[in-house]
Amino acid sequence: MQTSLGLHPQVAHERHTEIGLFERLIKEVKYVGKIGLDKSQHFKQHFEIQLQVFSKIVAIVENSGGRVMSIHSRNAVPEVLKILNNHPNSGPAILHWFSGSKPQLSQAIDQRCWFSIGPKMLESKKGIELIKMMPFDKLLFETDGPFATSNKGIPYEPVDTLRLPELLSPILQKPATIIKKQILQNFRNLSSYKIRNRFQ
Repeated sequence: MQTSLGLHPQVAHERHTEIGLFERLIKEVKYVGKIGLDKSQHFKQHFEIQLQVFSKIVAIVENSGGRVMSIHSRNAVPEVLKILNNHPNSGPAILHWFSGSKPQLSQAIDQRCWFSIGPKMLESKKGIELIKMMPFDKLLFETDGPFATSNKGIPYEPVDTLRLPELLSPILQKPATIIKKQILQNFRNLSSYKIRNRFQ
């Protein structure tokens, strides 16, 4: 288990004064998340401060040698990708539960983003179509629990990801054993990311 340092966009308007704390603590972690932007109905009124917070965080990450980042991008993929493009040395960006358009996904792929997917994403036709487009060597598993829940209202837990290779097999047209092996290798590849020395 690894601890990540984050500031979720849905609370950015309440916690933006903690950026200084984020900057002090980043040297203690290899992973950053959940960060990002959320322009959905309940949070779009705070979007300007979200932009300020996310831009500042990604700049801090870049100036600290880069980190593996888990990023929330609901209804805000263009803005997220623009900020990431402005900070090319910020590190690997994982777009969690990507729900943008296919052209936006293509742009994210061009920017070498990673993608984390969970059981809930497989419940929609759009989610399945997006998964089919995602690079196999840039896929990771997630639950997004306790926020994501099953049809019975039960929050997803890490054990639920064990079912994903079988569920993805007909979607990706690959044996479940191959999917499991590739996801593990993807995780190893991402875990091997080296934080740059800022003075190099």
